[in-house]
Amino acid sequence: MAQSKPQCLAVIGAGSWGTALALQLARRGHAVRLWGRDPEAIRRMATERVNARYLPEAEFPSTLEPVADLAAALNGADDVLVVVPSHALRRCLEAVAAHLAPQQRVLWATKGLEPDTALLPHEVAAEVLGEARATGVLSGPSFAGEVGRGLPTAVTIASADAAFANDMAHAFHDGVFRVYTSSDVIGVGVGGAVKNVLAIAVGISDGLGYGANARALLITRGLSEMMRLGVALGGSRETLTGMAGLGDLLLTCSDDQSRNRRMGLALAAGDDVAGAEARIGQVVEGVRVAREVDRMARQHGIDMPIVAQVYRVLHEGVSPQTAVRELAERPSRSEAE
Repeated sequence: MAQSKPQCLAVIGAGSWGTALALQLARRGHAVRLWGRDPEAIRRMATERVNARYLPEAEFPSTLEPVADLAAALNGADDVLVVVPSHALRRCLEAVAAHLAPQQRVLWATKGLEPDTALLPHEVAAEVLGEARATGVLSGPSFAGEVGRGLPTAVTIASADAAFANDMAHAFHDGVFRVYTSSDVIGVGVGGAVKNVLAIAVGISDGLGYGANARALLITRGLSEMMRLGVALGGSRETLTGMAGLGDLLLTCSDDQSRNRRMGLALAAGDDVAGAEARIGQVVEGVRVAREVDRMARQHGIDMPIVAQVYRVLHEGVSPQTAVRELAERPSRSEAE
């Protein structure tokens, strides 16, 4: 993919993932403004030239400018990247919308569903930003720390606006950060949400010592659950077996850099949800998303037994051992079901 023309880009959200994506854009030669909701943390980043809390080993290029004022971060930016947890997406987009120029396009790197409404990120964006503005999603198997260190990574950028998807792919893509494009915003959104719930399930299984066979079972059958939901909502099977579906699922389930996997491990060890999340120190998306995915599955009549048991462990006080036993006792069935 050819070198893109340097742009001015605003990255809204200065956590680990927002910072990592800002670093990637800055390394590509773009002028990047990184905004976060904590002005003091932004001032420290500007002085120390590093996000010491989340990515202490990744020094900021000269082209990356931490900015404490949202309006200033957005003013004159060619495009905007929003990187916040799903429960904060609507509030963040509303704040951003107040300062957007008509031509500015918005990409998000949010994975999950909106609490209470179970809306996918693209549905929240449509309600807040309107249908006319070009929008899209960045997702895929990617840990922030590895992107921050410049290790090989691949993601998908999906948008109904092919030109926008291609422009943002060119903005990010280089020899170590590979970008694929797609028009399937629904499939990418479903993959990014459900994989977090399934990673908690795998963490529980591994934490209880059930071994590699059980892990493979949960990932494989979990993918089936993800695909059933994604296709029912209008997504593509090809998307859900690609980078933003299976790829992200494998990553999140198999490596302890995953907060959701670590949540499952902690639950298996006897910790409660609140204590485990406090020790992890960052939002564990699967905890909140499990409720919405389980409710959505019930509403659509979709069988998602692994998701259902994770929901019961997280929100109904069922023990991990009981949840696993009930999954194991389900009757035999065709693998195609």
